[in-house]
Amino acid sequence: MRAVDTNLLVRLIARDDPDQARAAEEFIAKGAWVSHLVLTETLWVLDAVYQRSAAQIATAVEMLLNHKQLTLQDADVVAAALNQFRSRSTVGFSDFMVLEIARKAGHLPLGTFDKALAKHAGAERLR
Repeated sequence: MRAVDTNLLVRLIARDDPDQARAAEEFIAKGAWVSHLVLTETLWVLDAVYQRSAAQIATAVEMLLNHKQLTLQDADVVAAALNQFRSRSTVGFSDFMVLEIARKAGHLPLGTFDKALAKHAGAERLR
């Protein structure tokens, strides 16, 4: 299966360049894989560059999870991170991805200095 880069995924979501969006759609038509890194970079771009809200970012993740041509790496991990993100938007999506990846790998607790993240099961705040 083909894989996608961050800029391709951003074009699919933002649709701010019609030619690149069309090329991206053609590339993924037979299916494509999205890594954790590409997903989190894409969401960072949507937040930092396109100034999308937490709700808009959550909607984008949900759309990617349900996309017919895209396969997200460890979709169960992404879905778990999305559920936590939706309930506690003061913590970034990427932080929840880190926590859920660690959980799936069996490497908890996740040490953090982040007070908000440390409130979640599996995370441990260091002082």
